[in-house]
Amino acid sequence: MNRIAVLGSANMDLVVRQERLPQPGETIFGSGFTTVPGGKGLNQAVAAARLGGSVDFLGAVGADAYGTELRALLVAEGIRADGLASSPEPTGTAHISVVDSGENSIVVVSGANSTVTALTAPQRATIEAAAFLVMQCELPVPVLVEAISAARAAGVFTVLTPAPVVPLPSGFLASVDLVVPNRLEASELTGEPDPVRAAELLSAGKTWAIVTLGAEGSVVAYDGSVLGLAPARPVRAIDTTAAGDTFVGALVARLAAAGVSGPGAGAAAAGAGAGPGEAGSGEGPGEAEMVEAVRWATVASSVSVTRHGATSSMPTEAEVAAILG
Repeated sequence: MNRIAVLGSANMDLVVRQERLPQPGETIFGSGFTTVPGGKGLNQAVAAARLGGSVDFLGAVGADAYGTELRALLVAEGIRADGLASSPEPTGTAHISVVDSGENSIVVVSGANSTVTALTAPQRATIEAAAFLVMQCELPVPVLVEAISAARAAGVFTVLTPAPVVPLPSGFLASVDLVVPNRLEASELTGEPDPVRAAELLSAGKTWAIVTLGAEGSVVAYDGSVLGLAPARPVRAIDTTAAGDTFVGALVARLAAAGVSGPGAGAAAAGAGAGPGEAGSGEGPGEAEMVEAVRWATVASSVSVTRHGATSSMPTEAEVAAILG
């Protein structure tokens, strides 16, 4: 099976539920509190594993109770954690307020995640042996740059969720094979409020771009052209935490299951003029494979928003398959 290396953050989510967000200086009562394993990297790794992916997780946690719990979760999910370093800093935390409408606001304290500034030799070897490298922007930028360089040299298909939006080196986004921002992130990256136009800009140069729009679905683009709008699956959302991470993890797991492997579209510049999956475009996904993967990812994320929490909300491959029939 094609292996998926996820390089990213691992946090313990501290989640409070409340009717609304407080005004500055105001104290209100919450209706519940839970701790849930999270972090965008760990979320995506768990989502990919539950959708049948063969996953390695690379990052760092502290030598504390939260770190122990996160390691135990990875083992329980069948995710290899040889690349999860132990840091003298405390395990990262995310402080999440979820209002009754299902929307959330999040403050992240990076902790051990901030110490991942360069790849270790085992982490580099794991990336080079993978078919996919999945990253986000909750780790320091230097390690993201190093990881992309290692992946491209090894012909690994690269996937980036540019969240949170941080300053990136010139040309970094163009070196990624697939970028998956939400509407706000796409606008901030391109200066375009229109998600269709933003997707076109982000996908220029033989890159895939998928801009997620929540209840409106997602825009799928390749090489500067929008291929279509993938509709959402209507559900009643109660907690949108990690919906985007569920989408990405499920998407990559389905691409891996379809046999897609590197070099990805971005690494196949020699095939200029060829469309996705056509002769000369390398071994990246074809349009049909991407559309099918988006279909699975859309259903997986729709299930996640009907449940509370981050990793606790993510469906299994069997659950998604049952919905798709």
